[in-house]
Amino acid sequence: MRLLGMVAVGLLAVGQLSACGDATAGEASELRLGYFPNITHAPALVGVEKGIFAEKLGSVKLSTSTFNAGPAAIEALFSGGIDATYIGPNPAINGWAQSQGKALHIIAGSTSGGAALVVKPGIASVADLKGKKIASPQLGNTQDVALRYWLKKNGLKTDAQGGGDVSILPTANADIITAFGNGNLDGAFVPEPFLSRLVLEHGGKVLLDEKTEWKQTDGKFVTTHLIVRAEFLEKNPGAVRKLLEGHVAAVEYLNSSRAEAEKTANKHIAALAGKPLPDKVVTASFDNLTFTADPIAASLYDSAKHAEEVGLLKPVDLNGIYRLEILNELLKAAGKPQVTGGKP
Repeated sequence: MRLLGMVAVGLLAVGQLSACGDATAGEASELRLGYFPNITHAPALVGVEKGIFAEKLGSVKLSTSTFNAGPAAIEALFSGGIDATYIGPNPAINGWAQSQGKALHIIAGSTSGGAALVVKPGIASVADLKGKKIASPQLGNTQDVALRYWLKKNGLKTDAQGGGDVSILPTANADIITAFGNGNLDGAFVPEPFLSRLVLEHGGKVLLDEKTEWKQTDGKFVTTHLIVRAEFLEKNPGAVRKLLEGHVAAVEYLNSSRAEAEKTANKHIAALAGKPLPDKVVTASFDNLTFTADPIAASLYDSAKHAEEVGLLKPVDLNGIYRLEILNELLKAAGKPQVTGGKP
C-alpha cells in the first residue's frame, strides 16, 4: 500500500508537469478502459461486445484491459496504463486515500448486489466458520472487506496474513472455483458469476447474501461503479462524456433487453475466458443483480468505515470523490432522475 501511494504521488507529479507544459492539449485520441470478466461488470461486457462504447466514442479509439480484482486495476490506473475502469467501492476508496484525493473520481454507478458468502453444505452458521479456510478475490478488495467486517461483527478475528479465527485466503476468482470444487476451501465471498457457479456447479450454499447487510439502503449497495483518472477527466471531459453516454446506453440495454443482454454478456465472457458460462449461471447471476447509474453513495461511505474497522484503511475524507455533473446532465437530458454523491 505504501509503495502504491509512492507510485501514485510520483505519477501525479509527472502528470501535473505535463499538464502545465501542454495547456492547449485537445481531446484524447484514445480511451483505455478497464473492467473484470464478471457479470457484476455487465455494463462493460455488453458495452464492449455490442459496440456501444465504440459507437459513442466515435473518433476516440477504445482500448480495453481486464483485471481479476480492484487493487490490480487501481495500480494500472496509477501507473497510467488505463484511463477509466469499472471497479468495486473499496479499491476506489483505497486509491483515493493513497493519492490524497488526487488520482481518481467516481463518475457513475454501475451495479448493485450480486455478492455472497458461499460455503460447504455442512456449515450452518457463522460460528461454524471458526478454524475454516475462506477465500476472497484479493486482499482489500470489496468482497474481502465485506467478509472481514461481517466476521468481526460476529466476534471472529482475522488478519491480513491468513491467521485468526478464520483463515482468509486471497485467491483469484477462477482459482476459487477449482479450490472449492477440490475441497481445498470451506467457502468464499465472491461476486457473480462465481457466486452462482459455486452454488450450481459445486453444491455450495449461500450462508450470507450481502444485500441482507444493507438494510439502511433497502438492500442496495454498490458492487461496481465507473471511475476515471482525475487528470484524464480534467484534460478530456469530452471523451469522458462520450464514455458516460455509452455507459448509460449499456445500462439501459441491460434493463430493457435482458434476455438478449444475457447472451451478449456471455458471448464477451467467452471471448475473454475461452468458453462461455452455462446459461443457467448467467441467468442466476442476472437475478441477483441490479444495473443502475446511481452510485448508491451511502453504501460507499459505509464501506469506507468497514475497511477502517478491519484495519485495512486509515480514516479518510471522501469529500470530492464523486464527480457526477456530466452523468447528471445526460440523465436530465434523457428525462431520468438525477443521482447524488452526498453523504447520507
